[in-house]
Amino acid sequence: VQLQAFGGGLVQAGGSLRLSCQASGRTFNNFRVGWFRQSPGKEREFVSAIIWGGGSTRYADSVKGRFTVSKDSALNTVYLQMRALKPEDTAVYYCAVTQTIWSELHDRQRYIYWGQGTLVTVSS
Repeated sequence: VQLQAFGGGLVQAGGSLRLSCQASGRTFNNFRVGWFRQSPGKEREFVSAIIWGGGSTRYADSVKGRFTVSKDSALNTVYLQMRALKPEDTAVYYCAVTQTIWSELHDRQRYIYWGQGTLVTVSS
């Protein structure tokens, strides 16, 4: 599976962005799709995940209520809608896929394919 994440950019605090993750080579069927982010000097951290088949979602506490993950089956695309952005949301955002269980969706070690990342910069 080849993943491409895009949609990043520069936005002011309080603004919104929508990231997209597209798969090529195969569909997202039977996968769980996660979003992670990494800021300079920090470890890559879990942001959100969606189970492609059922649509169940999971969020990190830091983004809950502000970010929404969704999918478009026809386009084989997963979205991350980000609202009320804060400067601390500044990071490179990655999408990735896994087949792991629900309780391990936050664990980046469980993800097997990764996209190249897209930079989100939130100015204060």
